[in-house]
Amino acid sequence: MKAIGFKTSLSIEKEDSFIAFETPKPTPKEHNLLVKVQAVSVNPVDFKMRQNSAKETVLETPKIIGWDAVGIVEAIGDQVSLFKVGDEVYYAGDITKPGSNAEYQLIDERIVGRKPKSLSIEQAAAMPLTGLTAWEILFDRIRIDAEKDKGKTILIIGGAGGVGSIAIQLAKKVAGLTVIATASRPESIEWCKQQGADFVVNHKNLIEEVRDAGFQQVDFILDFVDANQYWNAFVELIKPQGHIGCISDPVENVNLRQLKGKSVSFHWESMFTRSVFQTEDMIAQHYILNKLAHLLDNGTIQSTLKTTLNGLTVSNFKEAHKLLESGSTIGKIAIRI
Repeated sequence: MKAIGFKTSLSIEKEDSFIAFETPKPTPKEHNLLVKVQAVSVNPVDFKMRQNSAKETVLETPKIIGWDAVGIVEAIGDQVSLFKVGDEVYYAGDITKPGSNAEYQLIDERIVGRKPKSLSIEQAAAMPLTGLTAWEILFDRIRIDAEKDKGKTILIIGGAGGVGSIAIQLAKKVAGLTVIATASRPESIEWCKQQGADFVVNHKNLIEEVRDAGFQQVDFILDFVDANQYWNAFVELIKPQGHIGCISDPVENVNLRQLKGKSVSFHWESMFTRSVFQTEDMIAQHYILNKLAHLLDNGTIQSTLKTTLNGLTVSNFKEAHKLLESGSTIGKIAIRI
């Protein structure tokens, strides 16, 4: 089968930052599905892995990354019970296994959902990783309850990004929260409003902007950008007994002691935790993806796809990574295989 990968970590402009190569098509065993990949999307974790996972070495076998995919089940392992051959599926994968940037991929059925019927393959490919991340941080980590928390305020840092876009929708349309999102450019401000944000504020003057919008403090904060950059603002803006959720990778330590006086809870979210550690509730991602598919099919939430490229080619993956690394993308980028 054809795959796109890399042997060493290079800047995206370099000729061999990605290479196309042939590799044997894998055979599924136990809980694994063999999926014929139809479309993928790219996320910041993709370019971070490309930049950092082979810095000081040249790999003998190219590394295949990619953690969003839509495809058709072509074969199943002997312990598979959730799917059958021919099923259309979507998933975000396992960071410890070969990724989706290939014609075929092995994937554990317990982290796979049924593709939303109403979406194109590109629209569906945009949703798994960001949808799981946003769902888990809202409902599994912070444990927001749509009944008791309805109307409470949430500040979402990075509202126009991949995770921010779907987090706005879930917070507003599923949890019933009052959503304040950050964005600074006219096009990203408009995008946040389209996703359902009640207020859009400029992250450059965060405290002042939130208070100018009419909020002295907020019940929840989600950080999808950089905890170091905004930490002092978080400490100031979070309500007593509030919750802060974070997916960023702060370079410096954050002083959690600053939250003690307000009894504020801090929550980490990594979408790969369940698959990496084979947690007892690993199958929860199967159920979450199916819930998201239902919400997408009934129109409660919308795909956050913004850009589509066509073809399993080195040039397309270079273009997608270049766009993501610019830090100015809106929504998601998908590649049709």
